Amino acid sequence: MLHTVYPLAQAATLSTPLLSASSTTSSSRSSSDTDESPATSFRYDFQDLNFKISSLPISCSQSYKSLAVLSGHIGSVSCLALCGEFILSASQGKDIIVWQQPDLRQFTKFGQGDGSVKALVSAGNKVFTAHQDSRIRVWKVSRSSENVFKLVDTLPTTKDYLGKFMKQSNYVQTRRHHKRLWIEHADSISCLAVSDGLIYSGSWDKTLKVWRTSDFKCLESIKAHDDAINGLVSSNGIVYSASADGRIKAWARDDATSKTHSLKGILEGHKDISLNSVVVTQDGSFVYGGGSDGYVMGWQGNKDFDSWKAICEVKAHKMAVLCMCLMGEYLCSGSADRSICVWKRENNGGLLRHMVIKGHEGPVKCLQASPVRVGGGFMLYSGSLDKSLRVWWVPNYSHDAARITSSVEKNSAVWQGK
Repeated sequence: MLHTVYPLAQAATLSTPLLSASSTTSSSRSSSDTDESPATSFRYDFQDLNFKISSLPISCSQSYKSLAVLSGHIGSVSCLALCGEFILSASQGKDIIVWQQPDLRQFTKFGQGDGSVKALVSAGNKVFTAHQDSRIRVWKVSRSSENVFKLVDTLPTTKDYLGKFMKQSNYVQTRRHHKRLWIEHADSISCLAVSDGLIYSGSWDKTLKVWRTSDFKCLESIKAHDDAINGLVSSNGIVYSASADGRIKAWARDDATSKTHSLKGILEGHKDISLNSVVVTQDGSFVYGGGSDGYVMGWQGNKDFDSWKAICEVKAHKMAVLCMCLMGEYLCSGSADRSICVWKRENNGGLLRHMVIKGHEGPVKCLQASPVRVGGGFMLYSGSLDKSLRVWWVPNYSHDAARITSSVEKNSAVWQGK
């Protein structure tokens, strides 16, 4: 059910500590300097800034100015990840940019290959990247090395190939007159998740593959969906896969010693739509899917996580929902309509519209929220097909103020990467 959003009777004004931009310019560089040392960066300091809250209803929202616009990608920003003090944003294979917090300067670049990077995920001191060439690359993060992000392996590994290619039973037919080893994806890898010592990869080839983080061996390949897999998320031992077939499927091992995953449940979306994104709350109670029809749908699981019931659906955007992320009681959705909606979750899993953020000049492809609380709110990062990464601050207003749109009357900081 779509909740109606009401404007307040009059505008309110409050002072909130935020991050304000003050330009700092580094010393001039010689022609031999690399791209890893940008000439200009913006450093952010905590200051008290006045924010005027508009009394316009949410449907008449104004543009919410970003704190910073980080430019430097040669193509559309396809995915984001937090890795310790860094924010990683990816576009093409050799175009993964590392931004250092809190000053948001370009720290370095890394990558390999020419195809687009479809997914990024970090776990411990490793970063996993999924690529259009159907391979997963593993990068080790080390401050002791000059090459901070060092490529350590590519999946499937050479050892995995050599152990399987001689046996005919290890080949599966991917299309007519064409076979591949079952450890290989036959199409682009679209999403990744890491949990309990395992890496999960979802692909446009409709399969879900499971890899072991200790030796990167492929343990299992599941024919998971009837169409492309677009999103993966893991919580409480259960992996949820969202697909263009309009379903979210829940997978889990029967016990900790089991080597295979089985289907625990199917969460049905609207008919004839694609589910492009899936998120799950920290306790695993609620699952949300974003659809190509602009709806965000929610399901609640029982205490054993073997049954789910639909609890809400909201018309979140005018066009397809492309990405979502969760931060505590807030859900953020990004869309092909170039907007970001922030929703406050109710105790029963329902969604109340908190604010609408506009500013991107292209579809919003990826979102990432920072767990670090800042001035009564949190930082939100968004990547778009307009080739930029934008930084936003999402305030945690009272319940009444959550029903109106905020307009930041400050210029956004723009940093142009080289």
